[in-house]
Amino acid sequence: MLFPFADTVRRSFFDPMGGSFVGLANYQSVLANSAFRLAAKNTARFIAVCLPLLLVLSLALALMVRAAKGGGRLFRTTYLVPMAVPVASIALLWQALFAQNGIANSLLSAMGSRPVDFMGTGAAFWVLIFTYLWKNSGYDMILWMAGLDGIPQSLYEAARVDGASNFQCFCHITLPGLLPTLFMTAVLSLLNTFKVFREAYLVAGSYPQTDIYLLQHLFNNWFADLDLGRLSAAAVLVAAVLLTVILLFQRVLNRGDEL
Repeated sequence: MLFPFADTVRRSFFDPMGGSFVGLANYQSVLANSAFRLAAKNTARFIAVCLPLLLVLSLALALMVRAAKGGGRLFRTTYLVPMAVPVASIALLWQALFAQNGIANSLLSAMGSRPVDFMGTGAAFWVLIFTYLWKNSGYDMILWMAGLDGIPQSLYEAARVDGASNFQCFCHITLPGLLPTLFMTAVLSLLNTFKVFREAYLVAGSYPQTDIYLLQHLFNNWFADLDLGRLSAAAVLVAAVLLTVILLFQRVLNRGDEL
């Protein structure tokens, strides 16, 4: 992994053929490119909306599974099924649900509402959000459950002896005990946001509706054009931003542990 990444860094300072040193010209070209700015804005917006929603939803599911006891196994299996569904099948399901004459619009028409062009308007962004949450909530739920299993039950028993309510136990025992799991789950979820490109690409192609034109679309198009200089520079920039976000998040959580 390190050698290919080092070669990507090297290529970011050379022309597409890799023969002439161009300095920071590729980085300047990337930052000045309107398509890159649009893709970066959409990707940042997607992550900012998806990540908190996924973490909260998956934690709620994990708590519900633990509370269900006897029925928890069936409940857990239900939310793990999307992980086993191939991406191509998800794309077909997506088309059947949200196409112009799909199931969603048929239901809207039956209720007297006007059909919505889900994939040709800003609604496509929320369809992508829904798909990501549906696909990844079960995976994150399992991670949260592993973290919950690591909290000693003796802490809850001692708290209840002292008269603590369920809400107080959750705030003062469960949440602090889940901080290490929060870091791991958040980082994996952040990286998984870059995999949603597969569904968007299969449904809408290389140039989808502008609200779901992500960095992965841009990288795919530049790769098809063999624009390796700008592609390498953009990849280095994205990697640097991701590393910075992860390190800042880790620092914040470490401070929380110290408090």
